[in-house]
Amino acid sequence: MARACPGDSGIEVIAVGVGPALAAAGTASALTAAALRGEPYRLVVSAGIGGGFQPGAPLGSLVVADGIVAADLGAETEDGFVPVTELGFGTVRHQPPADLVRRVAEAAGARTGAVLTVSTVTGTAARAAALRERHPTALAEAMEGFGVAEAAAAQGVPVLEIRAISNPVGPRDRAAWRIPDALAALTEGFGKLTAVLEGWNRHDS
Repeated sequence: MARACPGDSGIEVIAVGVGPALAAAGTASALTAAALRGEPYRLVVSAGIGGGFQPGAPLGSLVVADGIVAADLGAETEDGFVPVTELGFGTVRHQPPADLVRRVAEAAGARTGAVLTVSTVTGTAARAAALRERHPTALAEAMEGFGVAEAAAAQGVPVLEIRAISNPVGPRDRAAWRIPDALAALTEGFGKLTAVLEGWNRHDS
């Protein structure tokens, strides 16, 4: 889900779908349409639920990304995974505005750390450990943030990612998921940070 602040009209909610490709396409379409109307967005927020790396991001907690990272964009080699940047092209990380991250985290009572974007949800302890080894500051994984960030960056719009933790990153256990609790935490968190986002929209962007 992408949240954006066009002009001075407040906060708009747009569902962009599952996965980085669909999220990027939906976000790009919304940004382009708004720009053509003469009402460009000033901020894009990718918000939703995700997996949390334990014990840093317990179930029901909120995470605000200080880095939005494409965790599986690259190549597998005999020596392990190589990110696309080391192959000589592309990017694998977007940096949200540090001051906005701090203010949002304080307002919502959230933790800050990297949020990893993956195309395949982690389902084993081995993959969870490998991701943490490559990204030691990671607190969460989800499937849309990097796609949203790529679309926003292409049009020069700042981006933020917020995740409510519904399940641990690791062995897949649907019985352990707490999706209603995560959605409730996300709703409560946005209730606390609306003024921060609107203030950014009016003044800081």
